[in-house]
Order: sequence, then C-alpha cells, then structure tokens
Amino acid sequence: MGKMTLEDVNSMYFDVLKELGNIGAGNAVSAIANMLGMMIDMNVPSIRMMEASKLGTAVGAEDETIVGIFLEVCDDIEGSMMFLLDIPSARYLVNKLMMSDATADKPFDEMELSALKEIGNIIAGSYLSALSSLTNLVIAPSVPYIAVDMAASILSVPAIQFGQFGDNALLIQTEICAEVAINGYFILMPEQDSYEKILTSLGISL
Repeated sequence: MGKMTLEDVNSMYFDVLKELGNIGAGNAVSAIANMLGMMIDMNVPSIRMMEASKLGTAVGAEDETIVGIFLEVCDDIEGSMMFLLDIPSARYLVNKLMMSDATADKPFDEMELSALKEIGNIIAGSYLSALSSLTNLVIAPSVPYIAVDMAASILSVPAIQFGQFGDNALLIQTEICAEVAINGYFILMPEQDSYEKILTSLGISL
C-alpha cells in the first residue's frame, strides 16, 4: 500500500472528513450539554486541512493566550489530537461546571485545570467516537495533557509531533451557542498508515 498524505485527498475524501467533523461536533455539543445540564446549540463546523507548520496562526494571534488539551491516539490507528479553547470560552465552561463566577482574567487554579482537562477529554472523546463509529475501528485516547500559554507556544508542540506523522492536519472549528459563544478548535492528524486504514475502512479505494 503506497504512502498517502492529505495532499492526495480529493473532494470525496474531504466530504468524509466533513462528515466526521459534523458528527464529532454534534457529539461534543451533546456531551457538554449533559455535563452542564443546559440546552445549547452549535453553528455548522468550519473544516480545513492545513500545514502543521502553520497551526500557530490557525486560531488567532500567536501571542493570544489559549487553553490546549493534547492527546495521543492508539489501537487500530495512531496519531495525535488537540482541542483548543480561547480563555473566555474556557472560563465560561469552568465556571458553569464548578458553579463559580470567577472573571475571565482570573488564572486557573489546579482544580479548574483538572476540570478543563476533563472537559477536553470528553470533547476529544466525542470526535474519536464519531471516527470509530464511521470506520468500525478501535480508537483510544491517551491521558490528556493541558497547557495554558500563548497560541504559538502551545501549537509548536503538536506541529513538531504532527511533523512525525505527515505534513498536514485536519482543523475543525466549532462555535457552540450557549449564554456566550464558545469557540473551540479540534486538530486531528493520523499517522499516514492509519490515514489509509481510515479511508479503506470507509470503502474508499486508494
């Protein structure tokens, strides 16, 4: 089986990736709604493929402080994934979950970071569940890592990590509509052989 990168993906493949984004985002919104005990909605996700080296500018200014939750993916496929939130969105979710009214500029304490890690884990799991359902592959996430730092600093890590697997990443931007707009970014990059497994399992000839 020949090596394949995202440059080789045509419109049919991209439609599959869009479906993954739509299902994953829907699962994530349902999970957040259940977790927070409230009704929320979402806008249609924006889905792009982009060079891993340009991820630093994917979510806004490189010097903007964001929250990043990073996981590795294993079992039938291997790769890396990350969920990103801007600070106001992260603070809103933590306040709702912990029934707090802390201001957006208050640094996250250890308990709040743990809550954010769990939120990211649930959301990332929603996307992996969507991918697993579409492909019938067994896909498991590692223990998540969390960082609160400038976007350029956080995204330099997956850019290096993703660089081991391929040149491009799948970027899914989702706006969740609650009392405030929650802006989240999901980045997925399967290892190249795993990408071929995904497409083959979907009945797409390579």
